[in-house]
Amino acid sequence: MPIREADLLGHGDPGYRVRHYDLELAYKPSTGRLSGTAHLSAVAADTVRAFALDLGAFTVDRLTVDGKPARWTHRGGKVRVRLGRVLPRGSLFDVELRYAGRPVPVRTRHWGELGWDELTDGAIVASQPVGAPSWFPCNDRVADKATFRIGVTAPSEYTVVAAGVLSSRTSAGRNKRWEFVQHAPTATYLVTVQIGRYEWVQLAEGQHAAVPRARLRAFRHDFARQPEMMALFTDLFGPYPFEDYGVVVTDDDLEVPVEAQGLSIFGANHVDGRRSFERLVAHELAHQWFGNSVGLADWRDIWLNEGFAAYSEWLWSERSGGQPAAAIATVSRSNLAGQAQDLAIGDPPARDMFDDRVYQRGALTLHAVRQAVGDRAFFATLREWTSTYRHATATTDDFVAMAGRHTEIDLAPLFRAWLYTPSLPPAS
Repeated sequence: MPIREADLLGHGDPGYRVRHYDLELAYKPSTGRLSGTAHLSAVAADTVRAFALDLGAFTVDRLTVDGKPARWTHRGGKVRVRLGRVLPRGSLFDVELRYAGRPVPVRTRHWGELGWDELTDGAIVASQPVGAPSWFPCNDRVADKATFRIGVTAPSEYTVVAAGVLSSRTSAGRNKRWEFVQHAPTATYLVTVQIGRYEWVQLAEGQHAAVPRARLRAFRHDFARQPEMMALFTDLFGPYPFEDYGVVVTDDDLEVPVEAQGLSIFGANHVDGRRSFERLVAHELAHQWFGNSVGLADWRDIWLNEGFAAYSEWLWSERSGGQPAAAIATVSRSNLAGQAQDLAIGDPPARDMFDDRVYQRGALTLHAVRQAVGDRAFFATLREWTSTYRHATATTDDFVAMAGRHTEIDLAPLFRAWLYTPSLPPAS
């Protein structure tokens, strides 16, 4: 069964779109308590008499629509609001909601616990795909991008890193308030807050990091080539799409790194002083173009995120003195040939959205296109892709159509074989 809305916990309300989120948060690591005021600026996508927000197990103290109290209920992860009037399509409206409680990750059947989670000392947000309601009220739909302002108050000994550019940092007694602004439209799952005892590191102009003091030396070695990656990807994919790029290294181990918009999060286990995980540094950076700026219109097209990021690992290897992409592709194909041939990555079931076969076969799809059309047409396609859909959303059909405009070759059989046929295509 392909991915459907119900597979993603019924999140989101297609009746409206959010233009901007204004979040003012206060967090106490000693108790794990989060309190917040959220102001959403929205537009009706259809005639609206009622609407829903996704929000976890918080106490909601107050909710207004256009400054007036509204009737609402909150249960099952949904705040349902009845307007008592009709908003025609295209109408603008504002929602303000005050809430508090101890954030609880969103528990899912296929992907574990997602969203806000407590570290040994601090907090992490890793929301892909449906964890955003664990810490703020939202319209949790992958295609509903909005701008953000996030203010976070925490004890002064903690560093806060959030989605966007740091616009101010002020002290108030024993606390410090950090404010971040994200001007580029952002999907809810790509918004993050990271809180810990971190030191600031400047890697290059527009590239910074927050790292535990004990990890600084290893970090400087392991991430030393990130500015070179940025230069390479800018050359191959087009201009970096955001105002700056940040990295956070937690003092806890993480199963996998996490991408957010303009920011990537790595665990202590990903920093060993030997560059053992440099391919993941490339992978997460590439997501800023593929997945973050060019976002998904539908989760079924997840290969557009993960296949492109995985192939970027191969491109970095090829251009930095490592194995060429063709050699890595041969190994990847051999590995896939030994696994079950029962997944069409162009429309996977929800349980397989993050299966490694989506990553590897997605990368192999791109390599097959590159082999078919040649480097000039292939990289011209990628640059047009990131330019045309910059800060927007796109689908597999959009990419297939764009690739086809760069060659006289009929690519339809290639894409059909790699994306929609479970068995591996014959080796070329």
